[in-house]
Amino acid sequence: MSQDLVIGIDSSTSATKAIAWDRSGQAVAEARAAIPMSNPLPGHFEQDAQDWWKSTVSALQALAAQIDAGRVAALAISNQRESFGTFRHDGTSLRPATLWLDERSRQQVSRFGQSFGSERVHAISGKPLDVIPCLYRMIWLREHEPKIFEKTERMADVHGYLVFRLTGEWATSTASADPMGVLDMRTQDWSDTILDAAGVPRSMMSSLSRPGRHLGAISAKSAAQTGLRPGTAVIAGGGDGQCAGTGVGMLVPGRAYVNMGTAVVSGSFGREYVYELGFRTMNAIAEEGFIYETCLRAGTFLVEWLLREMFGLDARHERDMFLALEAEAATSPIGAGGVVISPYWQGCMMPHWDSSARGVIAGLSGSSRRGDVYRALLEGIALEQAYSTNRAVAGSGQSIDQYVAMGGGASSDLWAQILADASGRPVLRSTTVEASSLGAAMAAAKGAGWFDTIDEASAAMASRPSRVFDPDPKSAARYAELLAIHAALWPTLSQWNAKLTAFTEAGQS
Repeated sequence: MSQDLVIGIDSSTSATKAIAWDRSGQAVAEARAAIPMSNPLPGHFEQDAQDWWKSTVSALQALAAQIDAGRVAALAISNQRESFGTFRHDGTSLRPATLWLDERSRQQVSRFGQSFGSERVHAISGKPLDVIPCLYRMIWLREHEPKIFEKTERMADVHGYLVFRLTGEWATSTASADPMGVLDMRTQDWSDTILDAAGVPRSMMSSLSRPGRHLGAISAKSAAQTGLRPGTAVIAGGGDGQCAGTGVGMLVPGRAYVNMGTAVVSGSFGREYVYELGFRTMNAIAEEGFIYETCLRAGTFLVEWLLREMFGLDARHERDMFLALEAEAATSPIGAGGVVISPYWQGCMMPHWDSSARGVIAGLSGSSRRGDVYRALLEGIALEQAYSTNRAVAGSGQSIDQYVAMGGGASSDLWAQILADASGRPVLRSTTVEASSLGAAMAAAKGAGWFDTIDEASAAMASRPSRVFDPDPKSAARYAELLAIHAALWPTLSQWNAKLTAFTEAGQS
């Protein structure tokens, strides 16, 4: 039988999706299973690592029921990033895994930055000092749960744990390992310097392979559980953000992806390792090279918050009302009648790296209308992306001439056009809904020998855009003026915000 399919497993924060793809990048069958999450304390976000595996088994079983497992040449994993668990060698979980949403390690971030040096950790790992990388929760675990830390024999990201359950090998992708914050991006190996400073033994870490490389084969035990055939190749994939970029054809020179999802994440590809505060440097889903990634932790999350908490709407169930609001925003002028929103509801990563940053709505007057506020939100996020893109271009030396947009926000014609005008760059709307799974499937296709490189796999399997939004010259000129005003807003308000944040936290203690 011809092995004409590869599987991309997308293990995200909320669900595992298993999708079978053919050589042209068409989805043949798919299945999904939810992953529960807990929030036991303020700022603590956890999952049972066993649920990562249970949801993967459920999704693969449902997928295998739709196809002949003998057709599957290989599979690869796309995983939620900056999440990790603690295990014994046999895979027994010792405590709930901590997620990228978790903020318990703020003190560890500050102390490590002072003792090790924020510039030094940035230079080695490509990650500016921030609460998201796993490194600081590893230190928190050693300090706050020493008995569990002493019993820990493996610390593994989602990719590494799932590979172990599938193959019996503790192995992961360098594109899954680097978001943890303990990978030396120049050597593509675990950083002994960072691990030693953190007090984490190197023996706890998984073996490393570049995306597209063979990691192992489906064991008889996991085959019986999942419905796949024993011996099916397991290929190194990577983090979901990097996989999504490759999945929509980001490896093309001059192109950046922008995922307008819960957060707005964008990235462009380059072959040189460079680091700068305007972006995070990640390993690309390719044989070599990096992604210069920007992230705003407020995309459709913030849109839904505004509709729900401020306007009393639910975009999921009141579609007509949502469309009416979009129409109102479309009639609001550029600059939203003087209303400006700084979209830092979840803190700010690049460009300010201020975890205490909070959102600001400025310029309200008695003439302000609901459509103005909604447009100001869309503009605020688009202007943040335009500013971050300009910083990434300046810092990386890589030109960005166009975006490929994906995610729920990309379905809004208004938002896509605002992004094109605010950035001065065409926005190509992707037709690929499951870009992370497809990016993993491209790595699997290369590992299966269908293509010589992941670049070739991406060129053959990525879909064409469904629509292109070109910037309007007059609108782009107006947004260039507004961008200068917007960029000055947060530096002006940051000290005031810090005082307000300290006052609020004091009242909660």
